[in-house]
Amino acid sequence: MQRAGRHGRQPPEGGPMENGVGQEPGTPEPPGPAAPRAPRARPRLVFHTQLAHGSPTGRIEGFTNVKELYAKIAEVFDISPTEILFCTLNTHKVDMQKLLGGQIGLEDFIFAHVRGETKEVEVTKTEDALGLTITDNGAGYAFIKRIKEGSIINRLQTVCVGDSIEAINDHTIVGCRHYEVARMLRELPRAQPFTLRLVQPKKAFDMIGQRTRTGKSPGEGRVVSGKETLRLRTQGPAVLEEEPSPSEEEAARRVDDLLESYMGIRDSELASTMVEAAKGSPSVAQLAQGLDSVLGEFAFPQEFVAEVWAAVCHPKEDKE
Repeated sequence: MQRAGRHGRQPPEGGPMENGVGQEPGTPEPPGPAAPRAPRARPRLVFHTQLAHGSPTGRIEGFTNVKELYAKIAEVFDISPTEILFCTLNTHKVDMQKLLGGQIGLEDFIFAHVRGETKEVEVTKTEDALGLTITDNGAGYAFIKRIKEGSIINRLQTVCVGDSIEAINDHTIVGCRHYEVARMLRELPRAQPFTLRLVQPKKAFDMIGQRTRTGKSPGEGRVVSGKETLRLRTQGPAVLEEEPSPSEEEAARRVDDLLESYMGIRDSELASTMVEAAKGSPSVAQLAQGLDSVLGEFAFPQEFVAEVWAAVCHPKEDKE
């Protein structure tokens, strides 16, 4: 970046240039404290975005967390931020493997999925598990990420992956985190019907009738074009980071699978946080203490903590 006053901008006639450069000879500037050095400019990060059901392409920048990202997208398309259910990267489809989580590749294209039709479905809990995997968008909406084949929910054709859960028995859950919603569903009594109020994302014509059950796809995996990613944090500013190594990505995937198996949720950012904690813990007991200090609200069972530690620190043993 060129400094002001060089190669272009000229000083006003009869006055000195910045920092004394170009003053008339014989008129030295009076001594004074040295001017503070200008802070290093942050790189300008601009991302392209569209509404998933169809829209012109917009440009957004200057966000540091998911809520600010949604606000920027909403501003570009003149909608309310509460209309946005979730975002996917590099695809307009409801592809749960391409969800925007805590990281965005510098060349990723963001597609925003907005509120479509609202629907209500009555469910009878004949088993302890409904067969749902819940995640959330980081801005107040929990939604269905996966439906297990042969499960209670799988038999209800009106319930689809990507549907946002707005209420359980007319009790709104907007603003709840995904693990809170999963806990509410687990605690519902068996053999007693309950009602889910769902909001499905608005679909383009080529997506009408589509129903994804498992969220798996042939090209499964996060698409990242650049060597760096923008890491969005719930607290503090976003930061640029190098892409995680293949071993770190694999460890995070394994922990994310464990979260789904034990708790019925998926959260790639939470999985990455747990991987970091496990890497610095020489034993299961120390990992349990570390997780309890920063993630105590989850109340992870001991056997789950042991599985996490094994998945990160002894992956070969875990595969056998």
